[in-house]
Amino acid sequence: MSVLTGLVEALRSGAVEVVDLTSPLSEDTPIIDLPPERGQPWPFAREEISHYDAAGPTVYWNNIRLSEHTGTHFDAPVHWLSGKDSHDVSQVPPGSLVGPAAVIDLSREAAEDPDFLMRREHVERWQEIHGDLPEGGWLLYRTGWAERQADPSAFHNGRHTPGVAPECAQWLAEKTPLTGIGVETVGTDAGLAGEFPDQPYPCHWFLHGAGKYGLTQLRNLALLPPTGAVVVAGPLPIVKGSGSPSRVLALIEHPAGGRR
Repeated sequence: MSVLTGLVEALRSGAVEVVDLTSPLSEDTPIIDLPPERGQPWPFAREEISHYDAAGPTVYWNNIRLSEHTGTHFDAPVHWLSGKDSHDVSQVPPGSLVGPAAVIDLSREAAEDPDFLMRREHVERWQEIHGDLPEGGWLLYRTGWAERQADPSAFHNGRHTPGVAPECAQWLAEKTPLTGIGVETVGTDAGLAGEFPDQPYPCHWFLHGAGKYGLTQLRNLALLPPTGAVVVAGPLPIVKGSGSPSRVLALIEHPAGGRR
């Protein structure tokens, strides 16, 4: 049996489960809240083209309007100044869109402190238990923030949202074999990261400067094991795009041969 045939059989039997890490996209999807003097991303909006009516008796469809960074989305290196000479979202190698996941759960810490920052020591402690970070993989950072997405006020929390400490972001970008980082919050950086004195927005600066990627507004990370899952990210290949709304899936294996 070939590897791919085996995968198909495992999906049919439930030995491999597909978990949707994507937040539903609608007019209620929260988007990043920027200072009023900055350029603003568009929230999701739609305009009906036809709905089995005179404009199209057999077809229902819509025009949509949104930012490249609305909802669950993929950040490409050119999204940030440090990565301006790197590649856009249409140029991401397809192999980089599929990779192993390392899931670190710091939701307890984030519940106690909404401005909590993951530090290198947290990741190294995870490695002591679970092994090295996966080559070409994603570090998925669980904070419990996905549970707030139905309430935009709680989700934004006055910009008090968890993130990554600058020294940790630089280390992940420059000294680990990761492809990128995935988070549950509206962006890969902490809500107050713009005010960090030494390096504002360190995840954006260091990861994109190293040609690495970001995934944001993920959900269902609690369903994933610390290791063993495979992430499949599906951004639109927008030419000259800084990013794209994305469908992000995870494959997880059930050794007993069926779903939990």
